[in-house]
Amino acid sequence: MDIETKIDLIKRPPTEEIIQEDDLRELLSINDKPSHYIGFEISGLLHLGTLIICGDKINDLCEAGINCTVYLADWHSFINKKLGGNWDNIIKASKYYEKAFRFYCPKANILLGSKFYEGNDEYWKDVMRFASQITYARTVRTLTIMGRSEKEELSMAQYLYPIMQAVDVKHIGKDIAHGGMDQRKIHVLCREVFPKLGWKKPIAIHHHLLPGLAEPPKIDTKDKMEMVVAVKMSKSKPWTAIYIHDSEEEIRKKLRKAWCPERQVEMNPVLEIAKYIVFRRKESLIIERESKYGGTIEINSYKELEEKYSKGEIHPLDLKEAIARELNLILEPIRKYFEIPENKELVDTIKKFEITR
Repeated sequence: MDIETKIDLIKRPPTEEIIQEDDLRELLSINDKPSHYIGFEISGLLHLGTLIICGDKINDLCEAGINCTVYLADWHSFINKKLGGNWDNIIKASKYYEKAFRFYCPKANILLGSKFYEGNDEYWKDVMRFASQITYARTVRTLTIMGRSEKEELSMAQYLYPIMQAVDVKHIGKDIAHGGMDQRKIHVLCREVFPKLGWKKPIAIHHHLLPGLAEPPKIDTKDKMEMVVAVKMSKSKPWTAIYIHDSEEEIRKKLRKAWCPERQVEMNPVLEIAKYIVFRRKESLIIERESKYGGTIEINSYKELEEKYSKGEIHPLDLKEAIARELNLILEPIRKYFEIPENKELVDTIKKFEITR
């Protein structure tokens, strides 16, 4: 595969930003299999934003010849008090995450944090080396990577989180650091600090964050990343998330309640699912309508869908029904995989954690 074809795959949506594309082109010209890192906290059930959006981008990168590593960050999950900060539950949940990513991203490597850190003296030396190059104030400005605000009162361990994540990049994916747009601050910090330590400056690839289904909250902030974190699909707001295990009826029910104002395109979560998930997989979308409302129509691109919706030619309910139908088909193979008894047992365990925490 030639370099420009690889670049096109890497830039394919949901990619929103590459820092810097020229650096990426140079890397690909000298390295056929560059290293990559993307980290995931381990908490509840996976949803469209985690497994599907992230997984699609990981698969693009693998196809482009990148040596991708999905890092299951159990230590970070403990520090950030996921699953109530219960270490045993986090380790059990990590097996579920491993199953999901091995199924959806079969070409990616899966690495568990606690196994990677065990006996890794050089890693902890590098944590101190990196920490010696930054101030407390600079660390605080990166806290959005954990879904935290600069205004929150945090434990001392939580202030170590960004430093550990930066060193994860150096040790696991020194060529390419990858994450959602909410990870931008830590990747920029890596690019600033690494050269001071004689470490290789990573290229940063950031993908789009899928918003939750609820109306965007009104937040008094000038920090764009705080807004991004506030609106993204999240397990902490289960009523706004479509999970990879949701049944056809659950998907339809959630989408019927989704925020989807008539004619409004901007920050419309139903249109975002259409753009980043449905039209990624197919070239057209059938929207079924009663004859008195114009009858069934076929939409041949996301741009056409957006234009017709903004003009009021497509009703929100008709759009929601079409997207629910397509999402159900997309998630069906994943649901079936997790119906295998040993996999279903893992899902049931995670659901218990959700109920009891």
